[in-house]
Amino acid sequence: MPTALPEVSELDGHQQHSSHQTAAGQNWQTGRLLDISASRNFPNWLAEKETSLAFTTYQAGKLFFLGLKPDGALSVFERTFERCLGLCGDGQTLWMSSQYQIWRFENMLPPDSLSGGYDRLYVPQVGYTTGDLDAHDISVNSNGRPVFVNTLFGCLATVSDRYSFEPLWKPPFISKLAAEDRCHLNGLAMEDGQPAYVTAVSQSDVADGWRDHRRDGGCVIHVPTNEIVATGLSMPHSPRLYRDKLWLLNSGTGSFGFIDRQTGTFEEVAFCPGYARGLTFVDNYAVIGLSRPREATFRGLALDDKLAERNADSRCGLIVVDLDSGDIVHWVRIEGIVSELYDVVSLPIVQRPKALGFRTNEIRHSIWFEDGGALSNWHAEDR
Repeated sequence: MPTALPEVSELDGHQQHSSHQTAAGQNWQTGRLLDISASRNFPNWLAEKETSLAFTTYQAGKLFFLGLKPDGALSVFERTFERCLGLCGDGQTLWMSSQYQIWRFENMLPPDSLSGGYDRLYVPQVGYTTGDLDAHDISVNSNGRPVFVNTLFGCLATVSDRYSFEPLWKPPFISKLAAEDRCHLNGLAMEDGQPAYVTAVSQSDVADGWRDHRRDGGCVIHVPTNEIVATGLSMPHSPRLYRDKLWLLNSGTGSFGFIDRQTGTFEEVAFCPGYARGLTFVDNYAVIGLSRPREATFRGLALDDKLAERNADSRCGLIVVDLDSGDIVHWVRIEGIVSELYDVVSLPIVQRPKALGFRTNEIRHSIWFEDGGALSNWHAEDR
């Protein structure tokens, strides 16, 4: 079962300390520390690119935000959402898949305004109850509707006003919709506001069949044509179309690269020192999430051998890769109770984001409304 950290409004707040771009939070129930450290120039990179980052860990049930304090130090903020996985956002709206709900967050702050030193306040405005679909990647189509990977049923789906989900598409090798996680469909790339490519760990059509093909059964499928454009991958994740290339993480080998869409060949750009999931882009850089391998699912892959060849251990955190050189130019390391990440998204023109969650009274006491064209915020404590 996922281990949930206690709700802490900010990792650089009163329950932890910050030193040399390191934030540490104490889990009082287990006594284990959560340590988040970054390379020396990572905060400068965030400032230069005028961006912040959000990422999820379903293993610990946390949504994290990385930004900058007014003094330029790293700001780390987190909220609890059970088994949170896929993320997508544009700086104003944030979508997230979780254990049995799809959430839409909205930023409540007007432009150029702050709330306690934060320039974004993401509030969970709408939640669609889906049941436990093991929903992975999520995006938004050209009509503003969320599209997510329904991994349990092996299909792409959207939310429904009446049902748990509305199926949109399934791979050609899946014979029926069944709650069997046959191929472990996981990743989604959009193009022109519509689903374009998906990744799957295998082409299996039997219950849990993907586990037998983790080393080389992975594939990429072109959704509009049902064409399988690449095979022979090892647990591929996070396909993304960026600058006319189809990028992805060949997670079982530790490789980040792109698919030649003419030949189906995977071209490696960088080696990732961990099990890679979660991919976003900022200018000429890729930001990639890393996890430490889980005993059964992640082990026995080529990634183990490649780490051993480099005399390296797998790590949990984020890396920033230069797309031209393939060099890791910045990193964030996470140690302690959090050992696995799933998704990461960049939040452009955002300096220091935070969100409301459900484990504190803050969400109950904050009420936002428009009055005469002006946004007002009312607190229950004001009564």
